[in-house]
Amino acid sequence: MAVPLMQAVRVGGYVVKQHLSGRKRYPLVLMLEPLFRCNLACAGCGKIDYPAAILNQRMSVQECLDADAEADAPVIAIAGGEPLLHKEMPEIVRGLIARKKYVYLCTNGLLLEKKMDEYEPSPFFSWDVHLDGDKEMHDASVCQEGVYDRAVAAIRKAKARGFRVSINCTLFDGADPARVAAFFDEVMAMGVDGIMTAPGYAYERAPDQEHFLNRQKTKQLFRDIFRRGKGHKWRFTQSPLFLNFLAGNETYHCTPWGKPLRTVFGWQRPCYLLGEGYAKTFDELMSDTKWDDYGTGNYEKCADCMVHSGYESTAVQDAVRRPWHIAKVALFGPETEKPMAPEISLANQRPAQYVFSQHVDEKMAELDSRKKPARPPRVTVVREAAEPADAAD
Repeated sequence: MAVPLMQAVRVGGYVVKQHLSGRKRYPLVLMLEPLFRCNLACAGCGKIDYPAAILNQRMSVQECLDADAEADAPVIAIAGGEPLLHKEMPEIVRGLIARKKYVYLCTNGLLLEKKMDEYEPSPFFSWDVHLDGDKEMHDASVCQEGVYDRAVAAIRKAKARGFRVSINCTLFDGADPARVAAFFDEVMAMGVDGIMTAPGYAYERAPDQEHFLNRQKTKQLFRDIFRRGKGHKWRFTQSPLFLNFLAGNETYHCTPWGKPLRTVFGWQRPCYLLGEGYAKTFDELMSDTKWDDYGTGNYEKCADCMVHSGYESTAVQDAVRRPWHIAKVALFGPETEKPMAPEISLANQRPAQYVFSQHVDEKMAELDSRKKPARPPRVTVVREAAEPADAAD
């Protein structure tokens, strides 16, 4: 089982409680991005295209703990940027684990061997290492040779030290299903505890705009992969119904509030993938965001999205409503032969708005204002009139 039984029970209990209370929108996973800075520049990433002054910003330990207190989700995924560049990351992780939160620390693996001694194995902690396929596939994805070998060496060392380790595999247009299936076999043989996979999201600022998958290609790719995986006992850290969705068997709508994101800008609207506004508090994010303006069928930027940050929570909610359905999919795997579920119409989606530069400019203005020393108050010197001299005798 990719997810420990106790974690599955606690998270499942949390979801059922929200469902029974009638709460319509609630967080399942808190996404934390304490920094944007990274030691890689992947062609498909839109997370590092910021001025140096913003890349140098860090969320403090207290800000991270406060974000957890606000959202109060059972699971926390710490991403970036590269989180291991944050000098206070061990303290952040310890603080969250002390609250019995399940923490997934995402990393590209380049600093993992060096930083590993600063962390301790725990049933509440897992490394989540970025691997987009085998050596050739991954090094091409991250635009640097040798990264795969270093990441795999770090994975092996982490497993030897008793850590839980999962991988995060993002797939793009042109991925070979047979090769991806062989890679999944390979990571299972490494002893990796679980796989998280999804198609890449078409970040508008990513250097490579030619290799993002549309929804039809995504569904066919994952059908072809899952067909090859039958009987291979791959372990995924995701809901079986989300995997069924990737294979085109569910007509799901996005629930972006299920994985809210807190960054150095604030609480990001509407989701981990789109930064089209920021709230100062989690309550403000939940109450003031125009959720119906986003999602496939509602907004052009969401048209091809099938990423877990938007749809995993939908799948989890569906599992509560249809427990027999998730049991069937978990037992037999995603359907790979029958006709796909109907697609959401894009006829009424609103056109994309491009507001990234506006938010960057606002943040830069805020940082500039902090740098300017406070102007000292103007002091007015009042000179008293001289006393008239005594008249001479």
